[in-house]
Amino acid sequence: MTATVSRLEARRLALANAGLLGRRWSDLPDRAGKGAAQDRAALAHIARPGYLQLDSVSVAGARSHAIVLASRLEGFDCERAERLLRPSGGLFEYWGHEACWMPRALYPVFGFRRAQFRVHPWWGDLLGEHPKAADAILQRVRDEGPLHAAALEGKSRGGWWNLDRGKKLVSALWSAGELAVCERVRFQRRYDLTERVIPDALRGRELPLADAMRALVRKALEGHGWATTTTIAATWRLAKLRDELTRALAELAEAGELTPCALAGDDGATTSGWIRVVDLERAAKLRRARPRPDQGVLLSPFDPVLWDRARAKRLFDFEQLLEIYKPAAKRVYGYYCLPILAGDALVGRVDLKANRQAKALTLQALHYEARRPDAATRAAAQLAVARYAKSVGCRPPKLS
Repeated sequence: MTATVSRLEARRLALANAGLLGRRWSDLPDRAGKGAAQDRAALAHIARPGYLQLDSVSVAGARSHAIVLASRLEGFDCERAERLLRPSGGLFEYWGHEACWMPRALYPVFGFRRAQFRVHPWWGDLLGEHPKAADAILQRVRDEGPLHAAALEGKSRGGWWNLDRGKKLVSALWSAGELAVCERVRFQRRYDLTERVIPDALRGRELPLADAMRALVRKALEGHGWATTTTIAATWRLAKLRDELTRALAELAEAGELTPCALAGDDGATTSGWIRVVDLERAAKLRRARPRPDQGVLLSPFDPVLWDRARAKRLFDFEQLLEIYKPAAKRVYGYYCLPILAGDALVGRVDLKANRQAKALTLQALHYEARRPDAATRAAAQLAVARYAKSVGCRPPKLS
């Protein structure tokens, strides 16, 4: 008999597994602490889903990866997030569902992707077509040590798809695993030879594809709670490995680690998905629990509970839009909106712009989900903005 969870259970399980329901339900720290303790707490939160998605936009005073951590760790200094990837740290940068920082323990899992990406997914067999140029880049790094991306890539001739050959080759060498990002300085990548970044013990034990697929399924469900096969595939760019993914799900189900699970919508419709067996009992407990104890927090638009827009709609009845690339006149909510989480509901979104010189946040737009938000919702929004402002070192605006 297929297990079933309600939308409320799946929503709260998603928040708990994502570290957004406090220590009691997530078994993760919910306060940043001081100094190096912030780094340790941040790494614990990255380890849970297995990734921290990167994005360069910092108009709101911090980039997405910092906002994700600040939403989970009260008192987190967003500036620390920019220094988490470093040669002596516990992360590496690679393709998750997008470019992500991931725990180094996952490096062996992605051997199949590094082999696959010897032929670049966008630009074809660059390394095979230009072996001398690729070798010259590697030799330069070998001789000179870690180099910033700009020093290796040359000049761009315009947009992303008009990049010159040098920039494409550097990206291809990184995707194939011959170069590694050893750190980012002002968000710019600094490359080194992979053998000087990733410990020998990790480079020497890459997993066979079947083992890697099972590891990625486990990690996806550990982060999501309940998820459809499509969401699991999207988490790790596995859409082109559908047969292998199906096999991994079946093997883990047979081993008793996870089970098919239907999501029962409020209208009675069901959606097929998967859940870890250990999370079924937690889901039932969460149904009877009170939601998160604090009263409001801002989320990144690329938060693990939001980047899958269909999932956000299904669990939260929330239309997650990213309108950066729309002309201002066509935007519904704003340029870079941060959703407001209050309790276990997404109650609105706020578009903020940071004035770094004045150390102040300016309110560009505020939209509530309810046409007439109650006083508790308005208070949650103000508290969420105040908490975020503190994490980016700015004064909060007064919300209307």
